[in-house]
Amino acid sequence: MPVTDWNPILRAEFEQDYWKVLQQFVFEERRTHQVFPPHEDVFAALHLTPYAETRVLIVGQDPYHGPGQAHGLCFSVRPGVRVPPSLANIYKELEADLGHPVAEHGNLESWARQGVLLLNTVLTVRAHDANSHRRQGWETFTDRVISAVSDKPDPVVFVLWGNPARKKRALIDTDRHHIVESAHPSPLAAHRGFFGSRPFSQINEFLARSGGDPIDWAIPALPSARSSGDGGPTGRVGR
Repeated sequence: MPVTDWNPILRAEFEQDYWKVLQQFVFEERRTHQVFPPHEDVFAALHLTPYAETRVLIVGQDPYHGPGQAHGLCFSVRPGVRVPPSLANIYKELEADLGHPVAEHGNLESWARQGVLLLNTVLTVRAHDANSHRRQGWETFTDRVISAVSDKPDPVVFVLWGNPARKKRALIDTDRHHIVESAHPSPLAAHRGFFGSRPFSQINEFLARSGGDPIDWAIPALPSARSSGDGGPTGRVGR
């Protein structure tokens, strides 16, 4: 996997003590348990959405913890995998907001390839055990990613769904960038402010005001390509 433009931005993280502890933790978890996503997909979001092309950042939480679901993009699953409830609600809001019909699959790579960084704050999880890899160091790394995007001179839209994501507001320069926030799209929270929030039109309106092109939020009938993230922004993790 070629080195991406994230490499010089994040390189210093790989020398930090927390990173070494984190990689050892993930290694031991993979040795003793089933862990998602697969090793080669952990950094797929950074490989599919280069730093220079990032125009929107959607903050997720931890990966889906069911077999075959997680592939390195928040809220996304590969074609052939049942659309999870939170994503189903995202699709409902997309249809209500912009009129795009509900997609038959849950692959969001078409968004990632247009500059939508689909970033979970925790990048791995033990099978069938939500939040099992929280507070192991991933948050330090992904906070650095969020801060780096906030450092971009061009305006970016940050999408914060739910209270954990909203806490990331402190990392964002709100004088330069735009925040779209609401309740989380999960079935437990979507009726508390996610439905009717029109996030997709809000994003495109801000991009237009900033002189940028809108995102085509319509999900193609077939994905544009398979995810191909590998061992990390450097191509090497746990070195």
